[in-house]
Amino acid sequence: MSGKKSQSENPDLTTPEAVARGQKVYDRIASGQCKDVRSELDAAYGQDGKRKRAN
Repeated sequence: MSGKKSQSENPDLTTPEAVARGQKVYDRIASGQCKDVRSELDAAYGQDGKRKRAN
């Protein structure tokens, strides 16, 4: 293994669908409706919230 993550672990955030999901979360953040940004982004992009943070 080369230490690189597989494509399935890194979703393409540049697709029109992904941009639209991100825009919805951004709109909620900007309007003050979003209380937990990380949870909303994880939900929008299909993450389980258990990924490890790279240092």
